[in-house]
Amino acid sequence: MSANEQAGPHWRVFQATGRVPETPPRLPQAPPWRRFRGGPPEAAPPDDPEAALRRLGRDDTTAQLGPDEIDVVNAALLLRRPLLVTGPPGIGKSTLAYLLSRELGLGRVLEWNIVSRTTLRDGLYDHDAMGRAQAINAWRAGAHHPADPVRRERGGDAGATEAAAGSAQSTTRRQLPPQVGDFITLGPLGTALLPYDRPRVLLVDELDKSDIDLPNDLLHVLENGSYDVPELVRDAVGEARVHTSDPARRALVRGGRVECAEFPVVVITSNGEREFPAAFRRRCLPLEMRPPSREQLLAIVHRHLELRSPRAEEIVDLYVQQVQAGGTHSLDQLLNAYHMATAGGFQVDGDGRTLMAMLLRDLAKGH
Repeated sequence: MSANEQAGPHWRVFQATGRVPETPPRLPQAPPWRRFRGGPPEAAPPDDPEAALRRLGRDDTTAQLGPDEIDVVNAALLLRRPLLVTGPPGIGKSTLAYLLSRELGLGRVLEWNIVSRTTLRDGLYDHDAMGRAQAINAWRAGAHHPADPVRRERGGDAGATEAAAGSAQSTTRRQLPPQVGDFITLGPLGTALLPYDRPRVLLVDELDKSDIDLPNDLLHVLENGSYDVPELVRDAVGEARVHTSDPARRALVRGGRVECAEFPVVVITSNGEREFPAAFRRRCLPLEMRPPSREQLLAIVHRHLELRSPRAEEIVDLYVQQVQAGGTHSLDQLLNAYHMATAGGFQVDGDGRTLMAMLLRDLAKGH
């Protein structure tokens, strides 16, 4: 039986409505070649509703993607392949990651923002070698002077009973060497590949701004769903608790190897500034986002700004005219212009005309 047959008529688990589900939908089973055996299981990721609210607004909106685009997203979920999302800047490509996370109940989105200096290791993990060296030196200094400093300060046998009560425990704490895991922090990509029961959502934002080698470096990780941390591989302990990209959360890594149990939902955005290697594109499903329609723009405005104003259509029409005239425009500009237009006493057609033109300016002109 094929994967599509197993999934049945409900293989489209994502509808692009952005509504929070009462019960997170069950994702279709991954094809055999995209199944992984990572462990031990990690606890469910934390939620971040405030970040989703900033990106998406309320959850009572209509779909912002067309049927064809929704099918591509669902195919990526079924096949466990990254989405390569292209389109003009400011069109809402990165917002798709938050839409997926909210609608599928997948918790906090992990963001990896790419710049020209970004390397694969930046996304996987960071090792604070300097901090570890300083901690080892401090431990060695303390190991050579194990006497209780409180007792030395009090002198003689003063407080001997009190010092003796915790001497064993305090000595043990002083003699334990610093653990290598304390100085390793998994990056967004590294955290997304931890063995969660349900996939994490990873946003790789503006990959086209990276060094030319990064897409090729990503191939192995995206194909195998795993990576090694050499500092942990060399550690004789065999397992370590490391920091993750989620605030105040740690993960257990055994043998220095991280492997996912469910391949993450990877959303890679690109503004089309350069082409990617064929081998990289073969591992991704392409999704080209088109500018929203007038109705969709109105829905976006109403979703973010609960106040409904008769000025909404006027501002949206003005924004659409600017977009159709060419150049580069962002949805943020529309929201800023609408918010200003609904401010008390602001006159779009009067003194505010110059300010409105500035808010809706062509970003491609560099001013």
